[in-house]
Amino acid sequence: MGGFVSFVSSGPGDPELLTVKAVARLQAADVVLFDDLSAGPILEHARPDADLIGVGKRAGRASPKQDHVSRVLVDHAQAGLKVVRLKSGDSGMFGRLEEEIIALRAADIPFEIVPGVTAASAAAATAGIPLTRRMTARRVQFITGADVTGELPRDVNMAALADPMATTVVYMGKRTFAGLAARLIEHGLPGHTPALLAEAVSTPAEKVQRFTIGTLARHLESTSSTTPALIFYGPLAEFET
Repeated sequence: MGGFVSFVSSGPGDPELLTVKAVARLQAADVVLFDDLSAGPILEHARPDADLIGVGKRAGRASPKQDHVSRVLVDHAQAGLKVVRLKSGDSGMFGRLEEEIIALRAADIPFEIVPGVTAASAAAATAGIPLTRRMTARRVQFITGADVTGELPRDVNMAALADPMATTVVYMGKRTFAGLAARLIEHGLPGHTPALLAEAVSTPAEKVQRFTIGTLARHLESTSSTTPALIFYGPLAEFET
């Protein structure tokens, strides 16, 4: 029997946000290769005899190289095992999914992708806001705040990012947001544009704070934290609490 790989999206952290299909694949897996943010109670759905292998990457920490992760994935599948590659959030959102698919296709290994709740949707739900608004935010854009070097990407479309009629969600952007905010303001986005900082989304440590892009830039410059976070900015709804 040949091996098979399921790319399973674990959601942002709350095990109750796993899909039924994700749970079924975890329960059937011989091997689970998991990201750091997919650890903890989510792994309790795996079989007791499953081999659990941590392959997560975190900024500022020693992490396995991507070619090593892809090699481990291929090796276990070639051994005829049912493999779950457990990725945080939605596996197709800034999760190195493409590199791992390329490795599997090169080895002629079949796979499937199980979609999940991305952190942006969970954070917006926690904040009690919609990502779109009928008159003022007809477009949503998800971007990464860091390229392969960890710096703000040089080739971003600033006209699109400074669009006052779009909701923009920045993944992995805490360290680079001050620089991004300065460029946004240079391209015409007002410094008082609403912003949200959502940290440790859907976990017990979850924290959501409201800022403007100007005050958020100053806040992030004066603080240091390795907590995973998302940044939202644009015409964000504000409701009475």
